[in-house]
Formats: sequence, structure tokens, C-alpha cells
Amino acid sequence: MTPPSTPAAAVAPEHYINRELSWIAFNERVLAQALNEHTPLLEQAKFSAIFSNNLDEFFMVRVASLKSQQEAGVTSRSDDGRTPLEQLEAIQTRLRPLLEQQQQHYRHCLKRNLHEHGIQLIDYARLNAKQKEWADAYFRSAIFPVLTPLAVDQAHPFPFMSNLSLNVAALIRDPDSGQQQFARVKVPQKLLPRFVPIPTELCSRRPAPMFTAVPLEQLVAFNLHLLFPGMVIEGHYFFRITRDADLELRDLEADDLMEALQEGLRKRRRGGEVVRLEVANEMPDAVVQLLMEGAAVEPEDLYRINGPLGLDDLMSLLALPRPELKDEPFKGRTVPALAQAQRSQLEDGSINADEFQSIFSVLRRRDVLLQHPFDLFATSVEEFLNQAADDASVLAIKMTLYRTSKDSPVVAALIRAAENGKQVMALVELKARFDEDNNIQWARQLERSGVHVVYGVLGLKTHTKVALVVRREKETLRSYAHIGTGNYNSRTSSLYTDLGLLTAREDFGQDLVELFNYLTGFSKQQSFRKLLVAPVTLRLGMEQLIRREIRHAREGRGGLIRAKMNGLVDPGIIALLYEASCAGVRIDLLIRGMCSLRPGVGGLSDNIRVVSVIGRFLEHSRLFWFGNGGDDELLIGSADWMPRNLDRRVEAVAPVEDPQLRDQLKELIELYLHDTAAWHMQSDGSFAQQQPEGDAQITQTILMERWRGGLKA
Repeated sequence: MTPPSTPAAAVAPEHYINRELSWIAFNERVLAQALNEHTPLLEQAKFSAIFSNNLDEFFMVRVASLKSQQEAGVTSRSDDGRTPLEQLEAIQTRLRPLLEQQQQHYRHCLKRNLHEHGIQLIDYARLNAKQKEWADAYFRSAIFPVLTPLAVDQAHPFPFMSNLSLNVAALIRDPDSGQQQFARVKVPQKLLPRFVPIPTELCSRRPAPMFTAVPLEQLVAFNLHLLFPGMVIEGHYFFRITRDADLELRDLEADDLMEALQEGLRKRRRGGEVVRLEVANEMPDAVVQLLMEGAAVEPEDLYRINGPLGLDDLMSLLALPRPELKDEPFKGRTVPALAQAQRSQLEDGSINADEFQSIFSVLRRRDVLLQHPFDLFATSVEEFLNQAADDASVLAIKMTLYRTSKDSPVVAALIRAAENGKQVMALVELKARFDEDNNIQWARQLERSGVHVVYGVLGLKTHTKVALVVRREKETLRSYAHIGTGNYNSRTSSLYTDLGLLTAREDFGQDLVELFNYLTGFSKQQSFRKLLVAPVTLRLGMEQLIRREIRHAREGRGGLIRAKMNGLVDPGIIALLYEASCAGVRIDLLIRGMCSLRPGVGGLSDNIRVVSVIGRFLEHSRLFWFGNGGDDELLIGSADWMPRNLDRRVEAVAPVEDPQLRDQLKELIELYLHDTAAWHMQSDGSFAQQQPEGDAQITQTILMERWRGGLKA
């Protein structure tokens, strides 16, 4: 499956925004959600945690890649004209003020406001006598036995420090010899809660707060004397290591891929080169220097942090039972078209068995559009697979699994289908970054249950989200398909906005049969009836759709492109969008994350605007709307406009052909474009937010209200 040759489009460096800096701008918008005083307090903690977790992955993958290029002497420039070293310098310049913003918010706003609401994150030094007595006893019973202090001297080399580990650097003096020594103690944050709760009855404040906790690392630091008896503790300082955690895999045979990934995961856990050293701001220069030398850290990789390290652990606070400090709970509903196709309703007696219609009977009459999380994943996609697993007329189920949840109902349905004697095939993408280990475990469980498991295609990552059910009906076989923008993951389906299409259209089924034949066999399929499939037809198909709008505009029929996706960084697509803008095509882009296109540049992109929506749900859907001279064409699928999606992954994008469903998608895009809380991209790559005032038009809120009220966008 070789992508068609396409001449590389030229984008002048000054017209292309660096993808790494654009990603930082996205994470800055995430941080803005935490800093926004209108965001509920525990949601502020959540967004601050997401900001930190995003940064960890950014350093482990993107910064690590740039550092590898720099060390290898790579001098080639990025599309915006920067060397790897220049990109690393720009990243540091952009990041440091954001890190200080985050810490200031934690120290001066979040911590104080949580305290006022009875949630105390208190330093060990501020505990009262009874609390200290309890904390020290907890340390001795629950923490002390698992700690391993590691000294550094001539007999003890500098210890290895694992990726993302939080550590205490201890300065210890021998009272007999007077010699000062250095030791490192790893904080067991994977084994114990980062914020250790203290019994409420030990609080001297009245009324007592509902939650008081002390940071785990402080319990370790203030009990170092138990780890080094007879020694004088002269100081303790916290630090954190980030390592290169990307898995570079050769094009291996499937049998070797599992073994290679397992070895790669072992190396990731041990860790690659250090790409970031975070230290407490008060750490003395001499200790910093010792750490940098011991861990082979370059000066530019040092980050002094004025506050607690690793704020991704703030996510744990969301579990506190304080609904008034969180977003109002939201649960979607069953799509009206599938309301009579829920077997669970039969079981509780709320619907007459004579009225039950299987999902397959519904799909024979019409396509069904899904908008998650507003439409429940459980009563649509999961029910589709569950009915297929138990339906005696279903002969086969085939699907791709990129990321799925633990205790996955989707996997359970596939296992049950195999046990019921159906032919079941699952493509489990082992190379799904940071989900490799989870997917290896799922693959083994599926294989043990009789499911045919394949591990992807040589040289490509299978990112598409498709499922196919083949059913015997009278004298023929009929195919039923699900094509989506999001993973078959029950947990994230309630946290991400995604789109899906359930259909029994014959062309779609035939396309998926041929796509799965390629994924499992030796097919060299080069064309499809309805689907645009990467890396074969997707790039060329998107280019043709954009060029068609250019022709419409030049011939006086107007031109319209509206697209919603996670990222836009492909130089070829960007160059074509610039050409379309110059031809008079009106272009509206809804880009959640990275965007390397510059909108609003005179004579180049006057007709392009870029809008980013950041809200309580992660915007994850991909939707493309081409005006086509009044005969609108809309498509949904798994691919962003990025080189990896267009050229190096298996992706599928499908047209939505039902006119009513197209109208729903058009109204959805219109709603996003009028979101007054959205961020609007400026031509220099920065974003400005139109602050919601008065009757705010916030898309996700409006959609939740519509679904609660029984209406649908």
C-alpha cells in the first residue's frame, strides 16, 4: 500500500508556524482553563494536572527527538526554517514563563481557595503536634519499609533514576568525621497517594476541614533521620527526572513486533537519555551541579520550579466528594433512532418485547449519526457489538483497536463472539504510544479466546477506527459498519467529543471488507468506492476536494471549506489552503491543538480563520465540510491533516450521505464557529480568547443542554 507520488508543495518558512511552538500554544490554552476563575476549583486542579501531563509527554517524545537530532549533528531545518538547536532554545523560552504561571496559580489561588472550601494541602512544617505525630507514625508503618536510600561516594556510583521519578536529594554530615555526603531517596509515588490524607479529628481548626493532606515527598524528607541514623541531616531538596521514552521500532515481522515492543517497554521503564531535570527552586547550586553531572544533564535541560514538582498528581483531587467544586455531572442519552434497539430495556421490563428492533433492523432503514459523549457509547457502539456477538445470524466481526479501556466491554464482546463460534478478527495496534503495554495484554487475552489477532502493517501505524459486522440474511450476506473519529474506549467516550457513523450501505461494507483484507493479508488495494484511506487515497482525495473548491471559486460559484480536527501541520495541505484562500475560497478551521498555518496574512490567507475550542470535554472529532458549489459534501474519520496521518498511518475517512445527518453536522460546525469562549488564532501564531460575557455561547454547554432537553443539534 504505497502512497501516490505528490509533488512537495513549497511553503515559505515565514508562512509556517513551528509545530513544537504551536503545541506549546495549545498547552497554554489548557493552562488558561486552570487559571480561569470561572472554572470550578477542582476542575482548575484537573486542567493544571493535564497541562503537566501533556508537558511530560512532550519532553519524552518531541524534545527527546530534537535532542537526538542535535546530538547526531543534524543541521537540516524545520519547515519554519529552524535547526534542532534553535527549536530547543525557542521551546525553553516559551515554556519557562508558563511554568511560573502554573506555580503562581497553585500557590496563590488554587491552594488558598481550596483551603477556604475545607480542602487543605498543607506543608509538613505547618502540621500541628498531633498531626505530626500521626504523620510520622504513618511514615514508619507505610513508607519507611519500601524506601531505599542510595549514597553517592567513591564506593557508590551515582544511582540510576527512572523516568518521571520524584526524588529527595539529601545532604548528610557524619558527626565523627565531619564529612558531608549526598544521598538520593526515591519517593514511592506509584505505590502511595501523592497527597497523604490526615484524619479529620486531628485538625485543630473548627469546623474541621473535610480533607487535609500532606505531600508524600515531605513525609519522606522530614523523616530522613530514620533512614540515616546517627547522621546529621543538613538539607533536603526535591528533584524530578524526565527521560527519552519514545520507542523507535524497525519494520519487523509481526511475530517479532511483540518481542521488540516488550523489550522497548522495558527500556522505556529503565529510561533513555535525560531530557529534563526539574529541581526545587531553593536547591543550592552545588547540589544542582552534582545532579547534572551524575545524570548527564545539559544546562539548557535544567528547570528550576518554584513550588511542588509533578503537578500532574493534582488529578487525584477530582475524586473528592465535592460536587459543588466540579462541573455538573453529565450523562448522555441513547440516540432516539436506537431507543427501541436496547436489550437492557427488555430485561427491566420497560419495553414490550414485541416492540424491540435490533440495531441491524434500524440500520437497514437508515444511517445513524453518533455524537459522543452526548450520545451514549454504551447504548450505541457497545450495543452494536454486543448484539453482533449474540446474534445467531452474525457470521463475522472485524475491527481495529488502537486504544481501549481496562475492563473493556468492547473486548468482552469480541471474546464472547469468538466463544459463540463467530469468526472474529481484531487488529490490535501495538504501537499506540504509551498504550503499548496495555494493548499487548489485550492481544494475548483475545488470542487465548480464539480471536484472530493481527498486529498492524509493516511500516505503518493502524490508527483508523472501524468495525465491520457480517450477517446472513435470507440468501445473502449483508455488512454493517461503524466508522468513527475516536477510539473504542468506554472511558474516554464520556470525556472526548467524537463522531461516529453506523451504516448498512453496501458500498461502505465492501470498502471495509477490502480494507480488512489488506490489514490481514497481502492485498494491494489502490482504490475504494466511498472511503478515503491512508496512505493510499486520503492525501490525494483531500487535495482534490480542496482543488475542487478552488475551481468553484474561480468560476464564480463560491468556495467553502470548513474542517474540524486535532492538528494541522502538513506543509502540502497548508500550501493548498493558502492557494484556495487567494482564489477566494472561504476557509474556517476548527483546530484543537497544533496549527502551523498562519491565518489572516494579507495576500496569502485573508480568507482563512482558525478557531480553537478548549472545554470540559477534549475536542477529538474530525469533520470535513466542502461546499461543492452548493452540493455540500461532509466527511468524518480518524485522520488529521498531518504527515503522519496522511502518509504513515492507516486511516479511514467516510462521507456522510444522509441529507439529514449532513445538516446536523453543518449545524454542529456553525455552533463551534460562534462559540464566544473559543480562541482565535492570530497571524503570528498566538491565540486571543473572546471572553464569554452575558449570554455566553459555549458550544459544549449548549450541546449538553440540548441533549438534556431532548433536542439534537
